[in-house]
Amino acid sequence: MLRLTPGALTSQRLEERPANLPSHLYVHGGQRPTSFSAVVFLPEGPVLRQVQTGGDSLLDVARQRQLPVWLRISGLRDRRRIEAFLATLDVPAELLPPLLDVPQRPRVDSFGEAVLVVLHRLGFARDPAHLVSEQVGLLLLPDLLVTLEEASSGEPFTDLTDWLISRAGAVEHRDLDDLLHFLIDDLLDDLFPMLESIANRLDDLEAAALRQPKPTVLGRTTQFRSGVRTIRSQIWPLRHQIRSLLRQRQQLLGPEALGGFQEMADLVELLFDQCESLRAQCDAITQAYAASIGNRMNQVMKTLTILASVFAPLTFIAGIYGMNFDVMPELHWRYGYLAVLLLMGTIAVLQVSWLWRRGWFEDWTTPRR
Repeated sequence: MLRLTPGALTSQRLEERPANLPSHLYVHGGQRPTSFSAVVFLPEGPVLRQVQTGGDSLLDVARQRQLPVWLRISGLRDRRRIEAFLATLDVPAELLPPLLDVPQRPRVDSFGEAVLVVLHRLGFARDPAHLVSEQVGLLLLPDLLVTLEEASSGEPFTDLTDWLISRAGAVEHRDLDDLLHFLIDDLLDDLFPMLESIANRLDDLEAAALRQPKPTVLGRTTQFRSGVRTIRSQIWPLRHQIRSLLRQRQQLLGPEALGGFQEMADLVELLFDQCESLRAQCDAITQAYAASIGNRMNQVMKTLTILASVFAPLTFIAGIYGMNFDVMPELHWRYGYLAVLLLMGTIAVLQVSWLWRRGWFEDWTTPRR
C-alpha cells in the first residue's frame, strides 16, 4: 500500500539533459525501441529470458507462487506498451511518471511498500571533455524489481546478470532489496574512473598552464569544469535522500540492504568531496594560467623597458646633433661623425652591461628544472 504525501510523485523534470545524448540514442532519433526481459528467481536458481507483453507463462507462475522477479525494460519509446505491461503486474500507475518522463532529477524516494530511484548513467563521449547521460529508473515492490533504462547499449547490467545466473541455487542472494543496492552501487561506481580520468587530464592542463599558457588550455579547463559540475549536480540530491531513506526504516529493505545503503551514503559523500577537489583544481589551473600570462606580459614590458632605456640616451645625443645651428664646434670636425658613433656605442654597451649585472635580462617565464 502506498502512503503518499501531496506532490510526492510529481514528475521533477530537468530543464535540459544533464549531458549530451549517447550515440545509440542519436541512431534511434532520441528514443530507443522498447524491449523486455526478466530474471525469475526459481527455487532451482535464477532464469533469464526475454518477455512478451502479451502474457508470459513464466511470469504468471512467478507471480502466483510469489517468486522474486527482476523485470528489465530497455528503451522508453513505447510508453503505452510499458504502462499496460506494468499494469498487468499490479504496479501502481502513480509511480510511473517519474520513471518514464525524461530527463528527471536524481531521486531516492520511499512510499510505503515501494522504493523509487531515478539516476543518470554518465559516460564520456569521444572527446573526454564532453559527457553523455542516459536515465535509469529503479522501482522496488514486494517480490518485484523493475529497472527502466532509457538507452541501454546492450544487455542491461551485464556483469550483475552474469553473476546472478552463475550462482544458481544461492538463496541468500535472491533478495531484491540487495539487488537494488547492487544496481545503484554499480551506477555510482562508474563515476570513480571518470573522476580519476578527469583528474589526470587536469594535471596535464595545469602543467601546460605553467609552461605554455595558451587559450586552448583555458578552454579545455572550462569544459572539464562543466563536466565536473554535471557530475556534482547528479550526486548532490542523493546526499540527503539516502540519509532520509535510512531514517524511514523501509520494510522492503532488510538489514543487509540497509547496511549497503549506509555504505552508499558514505560513497556519495566521497564522490561529492572528489568533485569539490576537482573544482578547486580547475580554479587552480585558471589562476596558474592567469599568473603565467601575467608573467609573460611582464617579460614583454621588461623587454620594451630595456630597449627604451638603452635608446633613450642615444636618441638624446642624436637629437642634439640633429639641431640646425650654424655654430656647432663638432660640425666641421673631420672625425666628429665617428666620435659620436663611438660615444653612442660606448654608452649603449655600458648601459647594457649595467642592466645585465642587475638581472634585467633573465627570463622568468621559462620553465625551471
